[in-house]
Amino acid sequence: MCHAVPARVTQVHPGEMAEVDLAGARKTVSTVLVGAVAPGDYLLVHVGYALGRIDPDEAEATLAALAELGEAP
Repeated sequence: MCHAVPARVTQVHPGEMAEVDLAGARKTVSTVLVGAVAPGDYLLVHVGYALGRIDPDEAEATLAALAELGEAP
């Protein structure tokens, strides 16, 4: 099953792109669907696109739940 996972923005790039930390891996994603972002923001990411924003506490809880299920990103 496919699902979006929380990722923390580490760097903002020109052209509606951002670098995110996805479980320790650095990935570049498109932010065209969510607008302007800043380092420290949490986004829901799926196949290279940020689909939405997520509260930091909710992001951490989601990542912990995924790890418990053995589905950590």
